[in-house]
Amino acid sequence: MSESDYLAVGRRTAIRAFAPADAEEFTGRTRESRDLHSPWLFPPGDARAYAAYAGRLIDDPTKAGFLVCERGGGDGPEGGIAGFININNIVAGAFCCGALGYGVFAHAAGRGLMSEGLGLVLRYAFGPLGLHRLEANIQPGNEGSLALVRRAGFRLEGLSPDFLFIDGAWRDHERWAITAEMVDERA
Repeated sequence: MSESDYLAVGRRTAIRAFAPADAEEFTGRTRESRDLHSPWLFPPGDARAYAAYAGRLIDDPTKAGFLVCERGGGDGPEGGIAGFININNIVAGAFCCGALGYGVFAHAAGRGLMSEGLGLVLRYAFGPLGLHRLEANIQPGNEGSLALVRRAGFRLEGLSPDFLFIDGAWRDHERWAITAEMVDERA
């Protein structure tokens, strides 16, 4: 991959859009990461599920999907997928907001790659996408996910009981948010 294939480039990571050709690597990483993701997240683990998932991110204007790719020096080739960050439920107009969903793959966990990747996505969301606010809804026990948004400067705004149906039950979620101004203040 050349740098022109990426939407934004950091020191160790870069972000790019999902593509159908990513199915094999993405689903392989998903299968390797099942223990890490469970019970919080269930990304697609086979080609058919990936095609449907990526297709929604590619075709639906209310969604934007980003692959966080390692820029080399790690486990796998230059440009290997370390994780993913999606912006769902994008609403324009007076709201200018979207909801984040994300996951790191096991080979990249704990290495700071998602923190850098999230920073790239925030700059892209508040720049070219023209959003003003992003929200992340996180189950209270998901310490890794909570730590990621804290590091990025999100603020806790409340608790949403029975917010999402995950792993067979309605789960409470903490509601975290960040605005373009908050990112500008950290720069």
